[in-house]
Amino acid sequence: MYDQAANLRKKVEARREPKQAKTIAVVSGKGGVGKSNFAVNFCLSLSKKQKKVLLFDLDIGMGNIDVLLGKTSRLSIVDIFERQLPIQDVIEQISDSFAYISAGSGLSNIFAMGNEQFDYFIDQYELLTGLFDFIIFDMGAGITEGSANFLMAADEAIVVTTPEPTSLTDAYAMIKHITREDLNLPLFLLINRIPNQRIGKQTAARLQRVAGQFLGKELAILGMLPEDKAVVQAVISQTPFIEKSPKTAAAKAVREITDMFLDGDRPDSRRASSSFIKKLTHFIKER
Repeated sequence: MYDQAANLRKKVEARREPKQAKTIAVVSGKGGVGKSNFAVNFCLSLSKKQKKVLLFDLDIGMGNIDVLLGKTSRLSIVDIFERQLPIQDVIEQISDSFAYISAGSGLSNIFAMGNEQFDYFIDQYELLTGLFDFIIFDMGAGITEGSANFLMAADEAIVVTTPEPTSLTDAYAMIKHITREDLNLPLFLLINRIPNQRIGKQTAARLQRVAGQFLGKELAILGMLPEDKAVVQAVISQTPFIEKSPKTAAAKAVREITDMFLDGDRPDSRRASSSFIKKLTHFIKER
């Protein structure tokens, strides 16, 4: 069982890279705002910029990354814990630079794992950090005590919302929870399904204003995605929209967001990615 893990570890050590994968949590206050669809297309866009990306579906029991990609996953994160499989066995490779791990179902207590399970997961996860530039967690909608550990240990978080009032209310609740736990966690806003730029900017400004006034938190705007019929058509066809309809407004917006995200001068990009495992261990074992 550990033979393949040992081989992977040797590859990591052989590379001798000083940098480790940056971890980014993609979250939303409620479901149905297009969070997972954004995560898939964002990861694919990053991979087209010669970045090696692993998308980790952590919406256990409700994950749909494989569906959005039009894939049938052989295994999932559940198998790491239930069958003690090496983590590379559950990775589904989309291309040389883009891979994902399915959320699966049947393990509702994944975030309440015992010390032995957690140690095994950390050992497996650590093997991946030198092989990818970004490890992106697609979190379930809302937040639980357990999933919060992964969120708060991430280097950065992207909060996805829409201009719809209840979506904004739930997004603010998510931001409030995060800032209470760690005011310094860099947060980025992604406004999805905007009917026009004016409403998108108003939505972003509203969240920035209340977060600054009541939480003392400055929110950076990652970008905005327009309402686009091509996105719906791509979901139905189970193909990422930046591949199915690369010339549409939504696809163009994702590429622009990717360029901005990779810009070294973007605000709030301060954390050292090497601290993810240390922080996660603290949250799981000390709380």
